[in-house]
Amino acid sequence: MVTGIIGRKLGMTQIFLPDGTAVPATVIKAGPCVVVQAKSAATDGYEAVQLGLVEDAPADVNKPAAGHFKKAGVPPTRVCREVAMAPGADAPKAGDTVLVNMFAEGERVDVIADGRGKGFQGVVKRHGFSGGVASHGSMFHRAPGSIGASSYPSRVIKGMRAAGRMGGKRVTTLNLKVVSVDAEQNLLVLRGAVPGAPDGVVMVRRAAAKKKDPQPQPEKAKRGKR
Repeated sequence: MVTGIIGRKLGMTQIFLPDGTAVPATVIKAGPCVVVQAKSAATDGYEAVQLGLVEDAPADVNKPAAGHFKKAGVPPTRVCREVAMAPGADAPKAGDTVLVNMFAEGERVDVIADGRGKGFQGVVKRHGFSGGVASHGSMFHRAPGSIGASSYPSRVIKGMRAAGRMGGKRVTTLNLKVVSVDAEQNLLVLRGAVPGAPDGVVMVRRAAAKKKDPQPQPEKAKRGKR
């Protein structure tokens, strides 16, 4: 059994709990996916499968990729990801389908995606620097300040926080709770936010380290005043 599925982030909404509390939720169109290649320990050294996200528009691929999909007997897909296998599970075959009903309501999952890119940013936005005084004539508003001594070591130490490209990196959000699963429309609703912009590709997998739901604590008996 595979441990994850590929999908696209549709957007965010809100759901209401039985007590009337509104909580944010993210809607993901997860799958359907097809198994393009099954990797085994005997041939590849590890157990995994390569999944392809089936979409409405046909994918235009080059000849080597077309031969790869033709060997598996599946239509070409734009998005392919490698997913680990559950320990001791039976390996699927090329051409098998993976659907969103592999998850159940109340289950914990991890979501992997590329975060939003914010371009080149300064130290105030990128690292949370306070900056200098904002009064007129200070000449030090959003500058980083000193980055090292001149005499020794006469260089900038590695790891110095400075301005640079912000965002656009791979982000993993852990232990999101599955609110609902719609197998007919391949929709998966998760409580909370997931990385990336709408229509971005996401990978949803079973939680690597499951987190238990908080349990209500019993109220302590009130002591009388002396």
